[in-house]
Amino acid sequence: MSMPGDIREINRSVIEEFRANGGVVTQLGLENTRVVLLTTTGVKTGLPRTTPLGCFEDGPGRVFVWASAMAAPAHPAWYRNLAANPRVTIELGTGSGTVEHYEAIATTAEGAERERLLGVLKEARPHIAAHQDRTDREIPVVVVEYRSQAT
Repeated sequence: MSMPGDIREINRSVIEEFRANGGVVTQLGLENTRVVLLTTTGVKTGLPRTTPLGCFEDGPGRVFVWASAMAAPAHPAWYRNLAANPRVTIELGTGSGTVEHYEAIATTAEGAERERLLGVLKEARPHIAAHQDRTDREIPVVVVEYRSQAT
């Protein structure tokens, strides 16, 4: 099956698979990647915007993501949204076939913390970390700290 070329359609398909399969995504080579659905508030629209992203654990209640946009010259829209409003929600697969929703705060790692997390990324996914070498902008490393929502 070939994937559509429209990023919105690709994201929609990944989100659908994630939610249908308890956080597991098998398309686009994501079989062995922890995926998070990050929902930000659109800067221009004020509407919720959900983006699937590869993420990395950084201790209890913390994950981090890489705002690479495939080394594009500009930050991705989801990053601009959370920079304007760091209150986000995330969906994480539990590993047991369910998805949990969390309220979260997203911050951009700086200095020693950024370097430490970048080291984790380089070790786990050197081809993704190499995006930094293909752009002039400093690609943000975003730390997402979460807690369970009351249900």
